Formats: sequence, C-alpha cells, structure tokens
Amino acid sequence: MSEVSVLECRNLVRTFSEGSLRVEVLKGIDMSLKPAERVAVIGSSGSGKSTLLHCLSGLDIATAGEIQIGGSSLTKMNERQRGQLRNRTMGFVYQFHHLLPEFTALENVAMPLLIGGSDIASARRQAGDTLEKVGLGHRLEHKPGELSGGERQRAAIARALVNRPRCMLADEPTGNLDHKTADQVYQLMLELNRDAGTSLLMVTHDLQLAEKMDRILHLKDGVLVEE
Repeated sequence: MSEVSVLECRNLVRTFSEGSLRVEVLKGIDMSLKPAERVAVIGSSGSGKSTLLHCLSGLDIATAGEIQIGGSSLTKMNERQRGQLRNRTMGFVYQFHHLLPEFTALENVAMPLLIGGSDIASARRQAGDTLEKVGLGHRLEHKPGELSGGERQRAAIARALVNRPRCMLADEPTGNLDHKTADQVYQLMLELNRDAGTSLLMVTHDLQLAEKMDRILHLKDGVLVEE
C-alpha cells in the first residue's frame, strides 16, 4: 500500500447474510485518499455508499480486504484500538447533525477532545476556536434546538474538525438543507479543507457539489469506478 495515502483500501468486500440469503454490497473495492485531497462518492440509493464509509472508518467490519489509515492497518485492530484511531485521525459529518440536544454547541464540539483525554479547559478553548472558524463564535452556549439547520450542521462540522483529523468522512452532509444553506455549508467544508489540509471523502447525490471536488468515484453494482 502507498505510504503517501491518508486512507487506503484494497479488495474491500462487505457481504450481508440472513439465513440462506447473501447480499454482496461491496465487491472488492480499491481506493486511496491523498493528503488534502477532496473526493466525492456518488451512486444510486442503496448502492452501498454509506456502507463503504462505515467500513473505511471501522464503524462496520468488512467481510474481507485491507484498510489502512495513515499507514496503520485498521483491519488488524480490535474495537478499542479502532475507536482510538478514529478519534485521533478522523472526523465525521452526517446528513443529520447528531448533536446531543442536552449539550450546548461548545460542549458538543468539545466532546471528541474530552473522549481523547484532553482536560476540560483546553477542550473548551479549542472547541470555541473551532466554532469561531465556522462562524458560530456568538452561539457557543446555544443548544441544538436553538440553532437553525445550517447552524447545527456548522456545529457538526466544527465537531468533526476539532481534533484536527487527517481526513473527514461526510455522508450526504448537505442533504437535509435547502439549496442556499447547502451551498454555504459545502463552501465552508472546502474552505476548511484548504486551510487545515484535511482530506475530504464525501458521499453525495448532488452532482453539482460532486463536480467541485478533485475526483468523483461512482459506486455501481458494488464496484467503485472513477468518473
């Protein structure tokens, strides 16, 4: 495997079984993501795009194949080691923000740092700085219910980036927003990608957004093909 890749997989297979029924969703996928590279994954609904992201991050266990993150083999790690590697090297943004409703924006964004072992004062300071970067410096003490849809997604992006991860995985991050807000959130992600040098792997159904990325990969019939 290439040493320059932030994220790489070879012959990745994911099969789901129920009784005698076997469905092969991913059929021997090869891909790599380089430092600061921006890659879009497109495909029809149910084609396995989310499954691919979950396998690449170790949230789901691939049936076969090899995955490396920054040169470390995810495939050979146990659950605790995978969790530590995710916390240290990856950020996640989903279609729905998944912010915890009882916590403020600042507390939500600080959480990955606290899980990683940072002290409360430095975690809050770093979370505040990151929220400032996404334009939410004035909303630190607001809970998700007090934020607009675009603001909640900005907070989710801040949470994904607060650990300064090597790569960010985004699953339809603008799919729940109106077109104008979606474009603002997407431009913010690209801006932060440039500023922080964080690689971006994004699943999207929006071809206009996908075309702004460095590369487009099409997942069809379990196989990933470059457009």
